[in-house]
Amino acid sequence: MGRDSLARLQRNPVVAAVSDLSRLGAVIRSPSEVVFLLRGSILTLPEAVQEVQAAGKAVFLHLDLIEGFSRDSVALEYIKQEIRPEGVITTRANLVKQAAAAGLEAVQRVFMLDSLSLETAIKSLKATRPHAVELLPGIVPRVVERVGRETRLPVIAGGLIESKEDVIAALKAGALGISTTKEDLWYI
Repeated sequence: MGRDSLARLQRNPVVAAVSDLSRLGAVIRSPSEVVFLLRGSILTLPEAVQEVQAAGKAVFLHLDLIEGFSRDSVALEYIKQEIRPEGVITTRANLVKQAAAAGLEAVQRVFMLDSLSLETAIKSLKATRPHAVELLPGIVPRVVERVGRETRLPVIAGGLIESKEDVIAALKAGALGISTTKEDLWYI
């Protein structure tokens, strides 16, 4: 992640992930300094991003889940010029590289299903060199530690994090932050 986003996560490692834009008020009132907007469309995101940024928070858009965009470099240029988030989240390695080329911070989201997916993810992350990686599920400290150690990338643990203990375990394993849609965890 960029220097500013990393500093924000060091101050408050809980990333508020928002899957319903009607919850923007809650995220704005939360102490989270980094926000992942998981849903929205070409029509709703410009205003949503502006509202969250006006509250002093960094915004990342989940490219794979937002509606109305193709998944290519032209869409990334439009997002950078017209919506102006700090960065994007995607599972697609080609979009990670294109986002970086467009001047956007890129978080590569990786799903850990088994040992083979772990090995494949580490190889992919070493090749794409995103600004950070979001590991799902984030409740496997041993995997969080290994990916961070082997890739030397900032790790954000996400998915299935349901308690303060899950947050603490991920951070102790070396995650720089955790992402969660659970609003009560935004305040720990």
